Amino acid sequence: MSREFVCDYGKGSFRIRELRENETELLKDFLYEAIFVPDGEEPPDRGIVEQPELKVYTEDFGAREDDHCLVAELEGRPVGAVWTRIMNDYGHVDDDTPSLAISLYPEFRGRGIGTQLLKNMLALLRERGYQSVSLSVQRANYAVKMYRDVGFSIREEKDDEYLMVCAL
Repeated sequence: MSREFVCDYGKGSFRIRELRENETELLKDFLYEAIFVPDGEEPPDRGIVEQPELKVYTEDFGAREDDHCLVAELEGRPVGAVWTRIMNDYGHVDDDTPSLAISLYPEFRGRGIGTQLLKNMLALLRERGYQSVSLSVQRANYAVKMYRDVGFSIREEKDDEYLMVCAL
């Protein structure tokens, strides 16, 4: 089943659609953008996404039955993505719960686009029969509020991170 929606935000509208097969390399950009950099700190080198602990989010994406991705598109340009897969990552809970990653390019944050992406992904996962979805997020990340607002709760606290789960 193909998903495509038009959503409104303060300055107009944007589309949410499924990731196309020829766009999987975009996930590396969005993975990089998902890395939380506290104020005053330098962002890491872009090559960090090639490290094994981060490659699990993007490597061969689309090849697994449990790979799902939605893209936010504004004026024909992808500006954000949310994707899930069952993997042994920072947000791993069990082998039946997909882990979620989400990000937008910085200039498109704070407009409600991420919230709409996230809500649509939760709906897609419900339709596909998943019971829950998980993620890992740094405590200082402003996105924690968004996750709570859509139904995620803290399952575990680790150092400076939360492991959050949303029952579907």
